[in-house]
Amino acid sequence: MLYTEYLSPVGPLLLAASELGLAGVYFEEHKHFGGSGGWQRDDKHAVLQQTRRQLEQYFAGQRREFDLPLDLSRGSAFQQAVWQALRTLPFGSTASYASIARQINNPAAVRAVGAANGRNPISIIVPCHRVIASSGALTGYAGGLENKKSLLALEANLIR
Repeated sequence: MLYTEYLSPVGPLLLAASELGLAGVYFEEHKHFGGSGGWQRDDKHAVLQQTRRQLEQYFAGQRREFDLPLDLSRGSAFQQAVWQALRTLPFGSTASYASIARQINNPAAVRAVGAANGRNPISIIVPCHRVIASSGALTGYAGGLENKKSLLALEANLIR
């Protein structure tokens, strides 16, 4: 695994790539991050540079969709289904955990969807921050609830 760092408006992010594509976007205090032991730093890796550019565009309000090769292979089949469903959430929108469970044809799996959402390795790009409780409440986020609020506010302000 190769990595670089990106100082974003929501704090430092660790960007990781495998031979298949972008494999991780991790916040500084990211839950469920196994660590970067054995990874090699590569600030010139093409996918990592492309990710940095697209994140800069996103934070500047110039990008609403990401166009990057992704490696989501490290999750279970269920997690991968949830992560693919997350990729369908439009910029500036939100969805409930229950609606994601219905989208993947497993309406009883609301809690499991929450767990899979929390284990999404590619924050922001695979927009797990757009998933909220059915009540509209903001619930947990592996990158921290304040970061989730910031990302949702950024998107809300840009679609006005």
